[in-house]
Amino acid sequence: PKTMAPIILITTLLTHLFGGSAGREGTAVQIGGGVAAIFGKWFKLNKPDMRILIIAGIAAGFGAVFGTPFTGAVFAMEVITFERIKYKALLPALLAAVIANLTVTAWHIEHARYSIDPLSATSNFNILLLSKVFIAATLFGLASYLFSKLVTGIKKVSLKLFKHTWIIPIFGGLVIIALTSILGKPDYLSLGVDAEYNGAITISSAFHHGGADTWSWLWKTFYTTITLGTGFKGGEVTPLFYIGATLGNTLSGILNAPVSLFAALGFIAVFAGATNTPLACTFMGVELFGREHVLLFGIACFTAYLFSGNVGIYSSPKVADEKLFDRNSGDADPLFKTTRLGGYLNQKFCKYHIIFNKPTRG
Repeated sequence: PKTMAPIILITTLLTHLFGGSAGREGTAVQIGGGVAAIFGKWFKLNKPDMRILIIAGIAAGFGAVFGTPFTGAVFAMEVITFERIKYKALLPALLAAVIANLTVTAWHIEHARYSIDPLSATSNFNILLLSKVFIAATLFGLASYLFSKLVTGIKKVSLKLFKHTWIIPIFGGLVIIALTSILGKPDYLSLGVDAEYNGAITISSAFHHGGADTWSWLWKTFYTTITLGTGFKGGEVTPLFYIGATLGNTLSGILNAPVSLFAALGFIAVFAGATNTPLACTFMGVELFGREHVLLFGIACFTAYLFSGNVGIYSSPKVADEKLFDRNSGDADPLFKTTRLGGYLNQKFCKYHIIFNKPTRG
């Protein structure tokens, strides 16, 4: 709708003003998609062309807000086209994302940048490091699953508990205030990008040893899911970056792995699992952290995607792929059914044109 762009902008600003744990990219993506829809109606485009234009609008919003135009283009295609990526939308989406990013740059807007420390001789790529990445990525996927389930669960419970919906955000705000009072620090409010005091836990601090508490990722999960689940508006991506980076920091200590590398892997992998966009997140790793660890980026993102359940934070499109641990259809425990697991993997890889279903007759 035409009113969506200004309303989502105003409500997101209000959420941030009062310390709600939410991101900003959701606003950019929805504004991009909303503006694209307006132009599509003005020019009376048909449905396929309108779809491509909306993909371009989403790509522009995402690519500009993070300074990652190629990621924005791939992200928009993965989000809109769950069953199979439609590559004919890539060029329009990429052009829109690049121009949007150049526009933001022209206004001298700077993006937060993070870096991975050089690996020591003992931490270079090997089977042991690969095993640690796989273990961590599995947990990143489960963290994504928890986040998605909590958001939808809190929404459902709130609607059942309160007859009048206007009470829901009041309740959510009071819960956030209570949690902050109990913890005694504001680290898990708002974006989690800028430190409010020396020693605060932020996304940047998670890239350094001791830069996150053991349960920082879980606290941020609670804060964000309560904020969004009780009606406050904002994005999920930056909080997911925070969750992933702090979880990666924690796991690096447990697995005796490089801190900054695992923070970076969590940064992109938790987001990949929650949004069902592993390919875009792999490219995001390259655009944000460089191409040196691209293989580990891909392994982390696709593993997290496989283990993130048949849910996602973008609930409007139907997730076409059946994921691990999903019990909504068929047998009670598909993970241990060879035929079900094979079918599941086939459906997963079909999305990326790696394996194709055989055509049926009749």
